[in-house]
Amino acid sequence: MQLAVQEGLIVHQMDFKSAYLNADIDHVIYLNPPEGFVEFDSQGNKLYYRLKKSIYGLKQSGRNWNHLLHDFLSSQHFKQSN
Repeated sequence: MQLAVQEGLIVHQMDFKSAYLNADIDHVIYLNPPEGFVEFDSQGNKLYYRLKKSIYGLKQSGRNWNHLLHDFLSSQHFKQSN
């Protein structure tokens, strides 16, 4: 912020709504369906949900989002500062 003031730069701030939900997950994780959404296959076995994207509450969700953002910004020729 100090550099922006000194150089007379305009500063923009962004917030990604539901950011974690956009990142692919890097592990295979299955969830129990919530009450009222339980389904069974033709043999009577309970079906589970397999996650394809990160969700809030997983330990690795922040890391997955960081990798997604880093890869995108790198592809746009941005460089990470020291």
